[in-house]
Amino acid sequence: MSEQSLWWERYKLAGAGASEIASSVEAALTAGLLSPGESLPPVRDLAERLGVNPNTVASAYRALRDRGTVETRGRAGTRVRDRPGRSERNRSYAMPEGVRDLTSGEPDPALLPQLAPPTHIDVSHYRYGASTESALEEQLRRRLARNFDVRAAKAHSFHGATDRTDATSATVAELVTQAKLVPVFGALDGVDRLLATHTRPGDKVAIEDPAWGNLLDLVAARGITAQPMRIDDEGPDPVDLRAALAAGVRAVIVTTRAQNPYGAVVSPRRAAMLRAELAAYPDVLTIDDDHGADLTPGAPQVLCGATHQWAYLYSASKAYGPDLRIAVLVGDEDSADRVAGQLRHTSRRVSGVMQNLWAAALADAKHDAVLAKAAQTYAANREALIGELARRGVTAHGETGLNVWIPVPDETAAATGLLARGWAVAPGSWFRVRSGPGIRVTIAGLRPGEAPELAEAVAGALRRGGAGRSSASDTVQV
Repeated sequence: MSEQSLWWERYKLAGAGASEIASSVEAALTAGLLSPGESLPPVRDLAERLGVNPNTVASAYRALRDRGTVETRGRAGTRVRDRPGRSERNRSYAMPEGVRDLTSGEPDPALLPQLAPPTHIDVSHYRYGASTESALEEQLRRRLARNFDVRAAKAHSFHGATDRTDATSATVAELVTQAKLVPVFGALDGVDRLLATHTRPGDKVAIEDPAWGNLLDLVAARGITAQPMRIDDEGPDPVDLRAALAAGVRAVIVTTRAQNPYGAVVSPRRAAMLRAELAAYPDVLTIDDDHGADLTPGAPQVLCGATHQWAYLYSASKAYGPDLRIAVLVGDEDSADRVAGQLRHTSRRVSGVMQNLWAAALADAKHDAVLAKAAQTYAANREALIGELARRGVTAHGETGLNVWIPVPDETAAATGLLARGWAVAPGSWFRVRSGPGIRVTIAGLRPGEAPELAEAVAGALRRGGAGRSSASDTVQV
């Protein structure tokens, strides 16, 4: 049997119409017959095999591309995307009893403010046309003014004294604090709505690498190609941003601080370098995700205003709990209006009950004390683990946020070795595009005195190549 015949027997593609052919490709992918990165047959070959017009196959391939399942690379043909929008990504694995789970990336429930439900819900003033409740807008304006205070930036810079000019800082602060506000259903929802209104399938978007796994899935589902930017403790690499801009990206997404999974915080120096690269591309959309604002001191270093189209996202979930699915999108008038218009045609707006709950949480001074304690605890946990790892010759990263990133030679071996030692961590493949292997450790719930034990387990897993006592059934699938 020829190699081509073997290919057809394995994948069993079928169909007389474009939708049927596309469905058979997705069925093969879901069943595991097709793998990410694998090439599909040329249009004419598949058309001849199925006995259909080549235009029918071409239409099926376009539909698959628009759904984020495949990508077309000119003469290189069509292949399944590395993160196909159709497939189910598994970001969990079976854990033996007694294993400490450090894979979640979520805050410690014990360190969340205790929110009181409203005693009375008044819906008599509800209006479809009013996207923002007045109580929430008042509190958000105050919070943004406080977060973007230039003096706070000098007092609490993570990377030494701020070297951005006062004029630039003041301009950015004025821009953000006076811009239009649009409540959305969390940071990821805000990113999704911005991409929906500014991009189309086949476009390119610059993202950090490693990146938030859910963002990678969102980009894939929208049929958008990710242009990775390497990241270090100060944020994205300006050289990689320059290359992405030259490649024609339509948007740039940067995590301002508490970057997941790396823990980076954009420094004033790095922000100035990124803004300089963007200056020659005024039509590119910039998105600043500042989900770690309430758990990170100092003023954010953002890209807002570096181009004509920009958005800043400030969300509640990391500070007040993952179930409080609300964020505010602050943006230039056109971008904010596009998102507000899309909301009116879908969910209409974020519930007024949810908005007022967040407004009350922001207004309660007691919550600020709880958040300050949480921020101190997370910082102490990060510093303790990174310090203990350094004493054992292991490099790790985590300037801010709830996670520590540890580069490793073989992340499957490292994760499996740690599992055998009683610790579950997230393999880097959940977050990487092209960057090197690593593991992500969520430090939010580390108990006092656990850092030395965990660091010793990491060092041991790396020394032994992750072999340990793990069996084949315990192997972490990455």
